Amino acid sequence: MHAPSTNFVGSSICLVAFVAGIAGSSAPPAGTSAAPAATSGAPQANGLEGAWAAREYVLASGARHPVRGRIMFTTQDWQVLFFVMDGDEPRRGSGEGGRYTFDGETLTFEHLHHLSFGRTMEGLPASPLTMTARAGDGPLEPTGVEIVGDELTLRFPSGNSMSFLRASR
Repeated sequence: MHAPSTNFVGSSICLVAFVAGIAGSSAPPAGTSAAPAATSGAPQANGLEGAWAAREYVLASGARHPVRGRIMFTTQDWQVLFFVMDGDEPRRGSGEGGRYTFDGETLTFEHLHHLSFGRTMEGLPASPLTMTARAGDGPLEPTGVEIVGDELTLRFPSGNSMSFLRASR
């Protein structure tokens, strides 16, 4: 059973108060699996853990937009706060989070909370202010992942992608 979600339409948004510290670990050496090893005791590193600085949002249509913000991963939880920019002005923003699983190729986000708003941009229609908070059993989003050195690319089911640079472990 899902907790009710509440949608609000507004003309502006302020996204504040975001994730505190995240414990990170190093990415696996080249040629090894990024999937966590099955062991007892402490969770194992999966290559995603830590903070990643948002760089670019590329739409399936080919439109490209600079992005500012961070996505952060612990061993099982994720949080993201990002703004799609038009020059120095944020035109869209989203704060999301929940739990995730990662098998080394596919990252499956479980969306437990979400706050977003967006003005019209090339390839992106206006989006009303939306707030959702679930206690559990959120929608799942299987997402393709590419990690090359300190660069992370997420390829969403929509055909859009977002790229990041490692900010901290």
